[in-house]
Amino acid sequence: MNPVVLTIIISSLGLGTMMTFIGSHWLLVWMGLEINTLAIIPLMIHQHHPRAVEATTKYFLTQATASALLLFASITNAWSLGEWSLLEMLNPTSATLVTIALALKIGLAPMHFWLPEVLQGLDLTTGLILATWQKLAPFAILLQLHPMLNSNLLLFLGVSSTVVGGWGGLNQTQLRKILAYSSIAHLGWMITILHYSPNLTQLNLALYIIMTLTTFLLFKLFNSTKINSIAISTIKSPLLSIIALITLLSLGGLPPLSGFMPKWLILQELTKQDLAIPATIMALAALLSLFFYLRLCYSTTLTMSPNSIYLSSSWRTKSLQPSLILMMATSLTILLLPLTPTIFMLTL
Repeated sequence: MNPVVLTIIISSLGLGTMMTFIGSHWLLVWMGLEINTLAIIPLMIHQHHPRAVEATTKYFLTQATASALLLFASITNAWSLGEWSLLEMLNPTSATLVTIALALKIGLAPMHFWLPEVLQGLDLTTGLILATWQKLAPFAILLQLHPMLNSNLLLFLGVSSTVVGGWGGLNQTQLRKILAYSSIAHLGWMITILHYSPNLTQLNLALYIIMTLTTFLLFKLFNSTKINSIAISTIKSPLLSIIALITLLSLGGLPPLSGFMPKWLILQELTKQDLAIPATIMALAALLSLFFYLRLCYSTTLTMSPNSIYLSSSWRTKSLQPSLILMMATSLTILLLPLTPTIFMLTL
């Protein structure tokens, strides 16, 4: 892609997200979301592949529907209350419509059907942007509106997302679809606790972005898009295959890794709120997610693809991947759990 065009697109992505962050008027927030959506479309379709075109079309139609619903909700609220301010969403119908629209934008169950198909049609770099950066603007709105949103609706969306995210990834062989269902499950944990402790939602979102960034960078370094293709990662780099193993276990939420921290704190907070049944369901759904993470771990480190001495030595080629970013993200993915008391105090 032309560097000038790429610079404009990346700048537009940042501009749209920043407009949503700082906006207090519903039209300004809606414009930021639209700029964000339109900026990523050229990145999605630049491969000129039928799967990329299909994914871009599905993404555009889904985001357009969610944006129209969000605009309708804001107009309904302004009609009934005479207020366009973001923090004056006092109409219950408008608050419910906003919740559904933002759930559709980020891919929460039961409005999740577009996310695995769209992510499957993208390359790993664009998929990383879709799985991380594109979640920031909708979550900025949700975090500002959380006192006015229906807690029962958020709880339903969150619990169903954790179950669907764990169940849907069980029978997948494509890494991008597995990461899509992983995203749905993690977003479910964030939405469940949003009404009761928004600081925990922010902490979970930050750790999810760090762990997902590490996972995407590792898969891009291995040039892998299927489970079978990561079996040769040990041949390419034994050290990176071990890092991939630990990163996947952190995504699954196993102690003593960083991914255990948000799950532990969220389950503790749900228990304090007398929500033992949803907490139990989410803990059991986390076991489903852990199963397909363990499948990836097995394929990454415990299997070795048939190799021939006549094949080119891929490990001899010079890597052009951002190793500094990968090193920092890996360190945060693995080593943050001992800092839980400090981080928890900072989020209070």
